[in-house]
Amino acid sequence: MSALKDKLKADLTTAMKARDELRTRTLRMALAAVSTEEVAGKEARQLSDDEVVKVLTKEAKKRREAAEAFAGAGRAEQARAEQDEQAVLEEYLPAQLSDEELDRLVQEAIAESGAEGPKAMGQVMKVLNPKVAGRAEGGRVAQAVRAHLAG
Repeated sequence: MSALKDKLKADLTTAMKARDELRTRTLRMALAAVSTEEVAGKEARQLSDDEVVKVLTKEAKKRREAAEAFAGAGRAEQARAEQDEQAVLEEYLPAQLSDEELDRLVQEAIAESGAEGPKAMGQVMKVLNPKVAGRAEGGRVAQAVRAHLAG
């Protein structure tokens, strides 16, 4: 079993004992998502720490999008609940890249791939994605690559 999944389970037990409803609810949801991913596909398998991080990143993104939707609909209380859950999930994710770090990695990937012009975005993304995995959202990375390739 992955170390991150063990940590999630241990933290869930601690949160339950402390009667921390937000943390308990969020960690249960995260562990359910991890379990669902483990049994998805043809065979059940154990997820690695990297795969668990991907699942948690996906869940955090869902919370962010839901919070934006609730806020847009004037439902501040639900938006706040989603943001609180997202904050708990982000404690288990690697630190996000700053804009400067992302720009530097994009420039290195462009130099490494020898890409020129907007049509070469796929080449750059192929080089860049493994370097930023889990540390920057895909849309943000794509936007940075587009900006650099456009000039």
